[in-house]
Amino acid sequence: MRNVIVPDHPLLRHKLALLRDRTTTTAKFRQVAREISLLMAYEVTRDLPLEPIDIETPLEPMRAEHLAGKKLCIVSILRAGNGILEGMLDLVPSARVGHIGLFRDPVSLHPVEYYLKLPSDIAERTVILVDPMLATGNSAVAAVSRLKQAGVTTLKFVCLLAAPEGIATFTEAHPDVAVFAGAIDRELDSHGYIRPGLGDAGDRFYGTR
Repeated sequence: MRNVIVPDHPLLRHKLALLRDRTTTTAKFRQVAREISLLMAYEVTRDLPLEPIDIETPLEPMRAEHLAGKKLCIVSILRAGNGILEGMLDLVPSARVGHIGLFRDPVSLHPVEYYLKLPSDIAERTVILVDPMLATGNSAVAAVSRLKQAGVTTLKFVCLLAAPEGIATFTEAHPDVAVFAGAIDRELDSHGYIRPGLGDAGDRFYGTR
């Protein structure tokens, strides 16, 4: 699928199997999701621009490289997105953080916004939007639209699992935004859940299932 990246790494597949397992405890689920998020952060940041900088090692001066210009902003779709956010901050602790509060109406399956808090300079930053599941795609589409309204021009979306239906909806609405998914599953069921999936990510993160 165009503009959809699924990293091919054995550790990622192994850890996703642990997340999917219904016997995985809440504590273990959080830990493994955080580890997967770090792996995904490594993939999604591999094309960040660099610029030279003069430093001194303990032995001599040298020309090194660091990230150019404004740094990252990671935006979490509440509430489950925070489970991915923490792992990504392990890799890029200096990143700014934003939050978009959306919940899926159980009847229409359309997103309802209840919260929005973004850095004032977000338009100048590379933004990584995170949510564990790209199911119907409606919440992710709404979140990206809000970020574009805020002036964001460099944007990527990261999820643990995606359904083909959600990918189709997302890429039709935002063909310019790359999707990084840990895996693409078979389908959505009649309730809008990804199959085989891993259940409700928010419930499994916070023990509310």
